[in-house]
Amino acid sequence: MILVKILIAPNSFKGSLSAMDAAERIAVGLRASGLRADLQLFPLADGGDGTVEAFLAGGGTLHQADTVDALGRPIRAVWGMLPDGETAVIEMAKASGLALLNPDEVTPESSLHASTYGTGILILQAINTGAKRIILGLGGSATTDGGMGCLRALGVRFVDVDGNVLEKGGGALIRLAHVDHSSLHSRLPDVEIIIASDVTNPAIGDHGAARVFAPQKGADAAAVAQLESGLTRLCDVIEREIAADVRTIPGGGAAGAFAAGMMAFTKARIRSGIELLLDFGGFDAACTDATLVITGEGQIDSQTLGGKAPFGVAQRAAAFGVPTVALVGGLRADDKALHEAGIAAALPIVTHPMRLDEAIAHAAELIERAAMRLGYLLQVGRGLV
Repeated sequence: MILVKILIAPNSFKGSLSAMDAAERIAVGLRASGLRADLQLFPLADGGDGTVEAFLAGGGTLHQADTVDALGRPIRAVWGMLPDGETAVIEMAKASGLALLNPDEVTPESSLHASTYGTGILILQAINTGAKRIILGLGGSATTDGGMGCLRALGVRFVDVDGNVLEKGGGALIRLAHVDHSSLHSRLPDVEIIIASDVTNPAIGDHGAARVFAPQKGADAAAVAQLESGLTRLCDVIEREIAADVRTIPGGGAAGAFAAGMMAFTKARIRSGIELLLDFGGFDAACTDATLVITGEGQIDSQTLGGKAPFGVAQRAAAFGVPTVALVGGLRADDKALHEAGIAAALPIVTHPMRLDEAIAHAAELIERAAMRLGYLLQVGRGLV
């Protein structure tokens, strides 16, 4: 007889396991312990890696599209359509992601030329397939172009003082003189675009997209300065020509100010990625009769408390009086602070001192064994036997 219901809701373990892989391994480990429970898998994503997979965990259709990467090379990318047939899920990293580039391609030069054009192609396909709503995950981008490439794919023209269309990449924005959006895709004004991102940085300034995030994408000091000048120019032109001030919008700096550009020309709005997934996935309903939530991530640290997926799911579960336990690859946060934030306990999965590459290589085995140990521990509480 099933006595308990456990929601298994991990994030991805970066470099080793997707969120779904981690959830499945946790389930295997719990079952191996002999724990009698209804195990429901609820893989997480907060707008970054695994967003499409997480949203489609409860059903939907995976589509493939011919597009280009951040440097303009042809690639195949996937996007998803939820069961309602009207809500598309697009993960920016699938087309314009940093992980698609070789390490030696992440340079100051590439940071100036990297474009979001490929993401625009995915949005076009979703619209042409009938999407009335698009959930757009912005994590893991290789770009700092203010969304210019994506908007170009959607029909917007960015030109210099001579009327010449700018080349792709944020480095060209310093020569922006005029934005022509008269040819914007005719259906786009009727499409709801929800940006899934937990970044709160503005588009420009000391905490903006170029100065904070561009160095992670290969930019040196000179490239950062050029990108900052270009994004500032973009914001100035947008305000002058379409009367929209996107300079200081919290989250506008996400994905190299992609969010700011999209909000200027479309009905885009920003929502917490994890909150969005929990809402669309029906997490609240699943929580009503749950006994425990098990989450997890490659590393839990101080940033986790700033709104990362494990924190988000723990907060949501706590509202229903359901405790959350986290299985983690690394633990670099104060245990008391985690407990007060809603994570009842965080349990490292590593069993002995090992190198990071070794832990990554054996992540599946480690998390499965940790879940089995957790299952044994849960059975110590007689109410769970």
